[in-house]
Amino acid sequence: MPRAETDLFDLTGRTALVTGSSRGIGLTLAGGLAAAGARVVLHGRDQKTLDAARLSVLDAADAEIGTATFDVTDPDAVDSGITRIEQEMGDIDILVNNAGIQRRAPFTEFGLGDWNDLVATNLSSAFFVGQRVARGMVLRGSGKIVNIGSVQSQLGRPGIAAYAATKGGIAMLTKGMCADLGPSGIQVNALAPGYFATELTQALVDDEAFSAWVKTRTPAGRWGDTRDLVGTLVFLSSRASDFVNGQVVYVDGGMTAVV
Repeated sequence: MPRAETDLFDLTGRTALVTGSSRGIGLTLAGGLAAAGARVVLHGRDQKTLDAARLSVLDAADAEIGTATFDVTDPDAVDSGITRIEQEMGDIDILVNNAGIQRRAPFTEFGLGDWNDLVATNLSSAFFVGQRVARGMVLRGSGKIVNIGSVQSQLGRPGIAAYAATKGGIAMLTKGMCADLGPSGIQVNALAPGYFATELTQALVDDEAFSAWVKTRTPAGRWGDTRDLVGTLVFLSSRASDFVNGQVVYVDGGMTAVV
C-alpha cells in the first residue's frame, strides 16, 4: 500500500544537528524536529545550559537527544565536533544552521570588531558547518540543510546594516549551496523568521513604541511565537520538500509581503 501523505513529514530514523540551540528559536526548532521523530543534537557554547535544554526537549518528546559544544566560527573545531557527532549519533541527515548574534549601532559608528563577530557567527559559521556536513551528504546522495535567515535577508532597518548584510549573505549562500549540492540529492533552503518574541528580543517586546510598530507593520498583527516556525522547518527537513531547493521561506506574518 502507498504510504500516507502524512508520512512525508516523518523524521523517524534521521539525525539532525541544530547549531545555536541551547535556547530561544534554536531550542524550539530542535524540539520540533525531535517531536517529528528525529534524533537531535543540541549545540551551544555552555554545557550546563545545553544539559538543561536537553532535559526540556526530553520532557516534550520521546527522542534521542545529544549535545555538542564546538566553536562554529573555527573550521578545525567544526571538523572535530562534527566527527564526534558522527561517531556518537551517526551520519547527519538534517543540518539547521541557526547560530547567530545581533549587534546594533549607527552605520558610521559600527565597530570593526562587531562587524567581524557578526560575519563570523552569522555567515561564516553556516559556510563552515554546511561544508563539513555536506561532504558526508554528497557521499550518501541525500540530505537536508536549512539555513536560518531573517526578514533582514530582504529588508533593512536603521542600526543593523551589518546584521542585514550577514542575513542577505545567508540568502545567497543558500542559493549557491543549492546549485552545487542539488545534483547530489541534497536540498538547501533558508527559513527566514520575522519578529519573534524570545528572551533575546524581550527588551524590544517590552518597548511599547517598537512593539506597536511590529504589530502594525505585520499583517498578522502580532509578534511571532517560536512555535510558528516548527511546521515550516519540519517541511524543509522532510521528504515533503524533496523538490524544494534554493528557496528563502519567510515565516513573518506577512511582513515582507506588504509596504
